[in-house]
Amino acid sequence: QVQLVESGGGLVQAGGSLRLSCAASGRTFGSFVMGWFRQAPGKEREFVATITWSAGSTYYADSVKGRFTISRDNAKNTVYLQMNSLKPEDTAVYYCAADRSPYLRARAASYDYWGQGTQVTVSS
Repeated sequence: QVQLVESGGGLVQAGGSLRLSCAASGRTFGSFVMGWFRQAPGKEREFVATITWSAGSTYYADSVKGRFTISRDNAKNTVYLQMNSLKPEDTAVYYCAADRSPYLRARAASYDYWGQGTQVTVSS
């Protein structure tokens, strides 16, 4: 079992930055592929970014490529999402997720464990 707790959300002006953190419990954190997803009101949950257990590979949604960076620290059981040049359309609840498979996947249904989410609001 893995429990995930997100933090770092908040209100920021357009063009600003935030760093989200996701703290994981469980001894096997280092073996999971980790991902970030987001869900805006009235919309489906969408993929943002994912990272392999070794942090050797990452994959991003086109909408955030070049602005967001996913990283992880296995010694701290934590995955991060650095968000720069934020836009109002980035406003959403952001969730981290863990996938027991070794593959980088963008489908929410592929992930086995989810956090409760943290709200990010970008004002124009």
